[in-house]
Amino acid sequence: MTPAMEFRSGLREIMPLAMGVVIYGLAFGVLAAQAMMGGLETGAMGTLVFAGAAQIVAVERLVAGAGSVAALVAGIALNLRLILVTASIRDFFVGRPWWQVALGAHFSTDENWAMTVAARKAGRDVGYWHLVGGGAGLFTAWVGATVAGVLFASAIPEPRALGIDFAFTAAFILIARTLWQGHRDLAPWGTSVAVVAIALWSRMLDPSWALILGGVAGAAVAGIAGDD
Repeated sequence: MTPAMEFRSGLREIMPLAMGVVIYGLAFGVLAAQAMMGGLETGAMGTLVFAGAAQIVAVERLVAGAGSVAALVAGIALNLRLILVTASIRDFFVGRPWWQVALGAHFSTDENWAMTVAARKAGRDVGYWHLVGGGAGLFTAWVGATVAGVLFASAIPEPRALGIDFAFTAAFILIARTLWQGHRDLAPWGTSVAVVAIALWSRMLDPSWALILGGVAGAAVAGIAGDD
């Protein structure tokens, strides 16, 4: 299969999942507007970061008044799992120029990674360009939806009066559900929840740093367990 055919295959097969990304992308856009972010800022954030859960947590921390440093670190901590994701497909990147490595890593998400790995296990001859094709589809859906969400929110005089501020929570629940892959996630997820709960109960840490600690602890457990 040529790179172009592989790219188109990944792009086509990711479309059903991309529709789900549009839904929580719109929700994130509404929430970004509450953080006083405009369409340009939201689009730039999605382009440079391209990580739904991390962006939601970071902006939620900003809205909560935690500060830019705590928001940034919270987003990074939540995205630590992507180190494991890209490590599990490191053969995709061997021998490629730096820009292809950077593009492939940037476009690696839970959804297109799982799609490409599943296709390989089924015996299909796919790899790097299939991953990138799927990532391109998700990227387009995410950035477009988040900007549309900001524009939608800007047209509403008082979003909180309509209960739209709950979209943060709803969007994060939806993303968490898509990330759940079964019983093998119990240990890292349970560790994260327990660490955050203990930190909040003891009042030793600000909620922002409790989330960061929980994310790091969960990623560490997943790494030790060899979770792909």
